[in-house]
Amino acid sequence: MWIIFILSSTLYNWISNYDTLNTICHRIYVPRGYKRIPVSDSSFAKWLRYLPLKEGLPPVYLYDGRKKSNQSAHVAVIDIDIGNEDLQQCADAIIRLRAEYLYSIKAYKRIHFNLTNGEVVSFRKWINGYRPIIQGNKIKWHKKESCDSSYKALREYLNFIFMYAGTYSLSKELKPVDIDDMQIGDVFIQGGFPGYAVIVVDMAVHKETGEKIFLLAQSYMPAQDIHILKNPNEPEINPWYRIDFGDTLYTPEWIFKKDDLKRF
Repeated sequence: MWIIFILSSTLYNWISNYDTLNTICHRIYVPRGYKRIPVSDSSFAKWLRYLPLKEGLPPVYLYDGRKKSNQSAHVAVIDIDIGNEDLQQCADAIIRLRAEYLYSIKAYKRIHFNLTNGEVVSFRKWINGYRPIIQGNKIKWHKKESCDSSYKALREYLNFIFMYAGTYSLSKELKPVDIDDMQIGDVFIQGGFPGYAVIVVDMAVHKETGEKIFLLAQSYMPAQDIHILKNPNEPEINPWYRIDFGDTLYTPEWIFKKDDLKRF
């Protein structure tokens, strides 16, 4: 009970009924012969691995309450809100997860994201009461509020980021990673208008061969529930993907290249 309380009160701020048994780690089993890779207690990797899931296999809903037209792409839905505006799309969902993790460990200085025009907007400046005003292709900062590091302030900050950032800016912000060096938290991303992005939320390794596999999560357009993707091409290990997938990664709604892998 003590562990559950700590997790619910400090790591997943949007949810009040956190249950460690209803998470990616406990709900999505690894295939026979595999084991989850070890991760450190305070890492982004462990935070992602223990993301809460909605019960059963619910539909993926859009921000306006409608069901997504394609309900065949997911095996689970992450229990996290999406707001009531068309903001938290694919890259935005990844930004949300990264920011939520950093906020949960009070790493406020590390919460900063680039806008499409290349300017960096930091949460630390937001905390200090400054608010950005868009003037043409530039930002002007004005001191408008008192200092505030509350969770409400984080969500207001993120809504601003969602409006002016996307796959184009995030792809330029992230650093390329060799596919063989993949870690939980890495991102497959193609920057563009539109582009696309999915995030690695767990990994496992074969106990004898050393082969690694991974899980993917995504949002999409319009803004929708973040969900764990199926692997329709390999039902024997679904929903896991092999790290040695070749040059092309086929996901249910997008095709990536192995060179699209990047890291915060």
